[in-house]
Amino acid sequence: MTAVDLQELTAMALEEIARADSLDRLDEVRLRYLGRRDGLVTLAGQRLRELAPEQRAAFGQEFNRASGQLRSALETRQRELASGEAQLREDAEWVDMSHPFREADQGHSHPVTGLIREIEDIFAFLGYQSVGGPELEDDQHNFQLLNMPPEHPARDSHDTFYLSPPAGGWLYRTHTSPVQMRAMLGSPPPLRIIVPGKVARRDNPDPTHTPVFHQVEGLCVDHGVTLGDLKGTLEYAIRALFGRDRRVRLRASFFPYTEPSLEADVACAVCQGAGCRTCLQKGWIEILGSGMVHPQVLRNGGVDPETYSGFAFGMGPDRIAVLRYGLTDLRDLYENDLRLLECF
Repeated sequence: MTAVDLQELTAMALEEIARADSLDRLDEVRLRYLGRRDGLVTLAGQRLRELAPEQRAAFGQEFNRASGQLRSALETRQRELASGEAQLREDAEWVDMSHPFREADQGHSHPVTGLIREIEDIFAFLGYQSVGGPELEDDQHNFQLLNMPPEHPARDSHDTFYLSPPAGGWLYRTHTSPVQMRAMLGSPPPLRIIVPGKVARRDNPDPTHTPVFHQVEGLCVDHGVTLGDLKGTLEYAIRALFGRDRRVRLRASFFPYTEPSLEADVACAVCQGAGCRTCLQKGWIEILGSGMVHPQVLRNGGVDPETYSGFAFGMGPDRIAVLRYGLTDLRDLYENDLRLLECF
């Protein structure tokens, strides 16, 4: 290779350096011409020893000039490309804070959660305080103190989720009444509390039952509390929830922790009392149980039944939601169907 050939090779290299449009492409050009082993200019320089002595000086000078020129051109083009890519990154990352944006979707409370809060507001107007308690309970607070002896059927394993052997063991509470016992044991009357929370029973899922559900229980203990006070409280709460037009009935029932006991039913919103799948052909759906607190339960809570009396009630917000919103199946509330949830 002569000095003329080296000049032509250098001109080709300079042209490719000028055309390189990225740092990766520029690195490819550098390796093509100045690579340590097989770069075209590098290989040309290795042929210096093949030339005649009188040609080596001129060729060596030309080789050094070409190498320096190429390295200088590479450095210049590298700075240009680096600056351009940095500007592109800045442009891509730049955010115009004044540009209009699409408002993000906002979440909201589950319909049952919203209903529980509404129930709390209704009873707060009547002077009731909302309290909570443990979901994992012991046998004493869940059964014994509530007048349920060891042979009571509610204690059976086919009705209760036990975490340890049933006799005196731990369980997932079957109602929120244990919190009422803790309230009586923790402070003297007068008491007006409601207890919202989750409970669990071994129910087979159907349009009106699920194994885990919500309850809101209430307790009122004071001097001279009567069954008439209970009736008036329930009628006020039910009318506040369903309106004055919904048919309601109170009927006698039995609970071991109240005497006498009452249950409240509301006419099915789907069939208006005619009977359908939702109400299991009954025309009515039970929404709460209630009654005057049993004297023995008062004693168990450290309250003298000769001085004080009281009533208790427990309602199911899940069933109330089904009735209030005209749903046909309790399970629809917990299947996370956005088409339903977005309605609230």
